[in-house]
Amino acid sequence: MNMGARQTQFEALVHAYSADLYRYAVWLCRNSEQAEDIVQETFMRAWKALDSLQDHRAAKRWLITILRRENARRFERVQADTASSDPVDLDRFPGFDQGHGRTETFVLRRALAALPDEYREPLLLQVLGGYSSEEIAELLGIKAGAVMTRLSRARQKLRARLDGDDISIKEGGSVS
Repeated sequence: MNMGARQTQFEALVHAYSADLYRYAVWLCRNSEQAEDIVQETFMRAWKALDSLQDHRAAKRWLITILRRENARRFERVQADTASSDPVDLDRFPGFDQGHGRTETFVLRRALAALPDEYREPLLLQVLGGYSSEEIAELLGIKAGAVMTRLSRARQKLRARLDGDDISIKEGGSVS
C-alpha cells in the first residue's frame, strides 16, 4: 500500500474510533490522562501494524485489542498508583447523560467504578463498544458463557448498588 493511501486509511480509523477508544480507556484505567496516553500508544501501534489489518470491518475490534494490551503493558512498565484518579467529566461524551441530572450521572459513574474489573470490563465492552457476547469472549479470551455470567452479575450488582441494596455476589453465583 502506498504511503498516501496508508495515511488516509489511518486517519479514517482515528476519526472513526478515537472517541470510543478514549471512553473505553477512561473506564479501564479510571484516569483521563492515562487514557489519553493509552489511546495515543494504541494508535501508534496501529500505525506500525496497519498492513496486518486484513479485514477493515474488524478495525474496531482490532483497535480495542491493541488498547487492552497497551493497558496491560502499563502495569508491566510501572505499577501505577491506582489510588489517585482524575475525575472524568462525562459531559464530554455526547449521549452519556441523556437528559438525566448531574446527580444521576455521578451516581451511575460511581456505581460503575465500584464494579470489580471482571464484571465492569465486559459490561463496558457491550454498552460502550456495542460488542456481542461472542465478540467480548474473543477480546477477553474467555468463553461466551462466562461473558454472559459476568454480564448478568454486573447488571445485578449495578442494579443493587443503584437501588441502595449493595449486595455482594459470591464466586459460586449465590447472592449474600
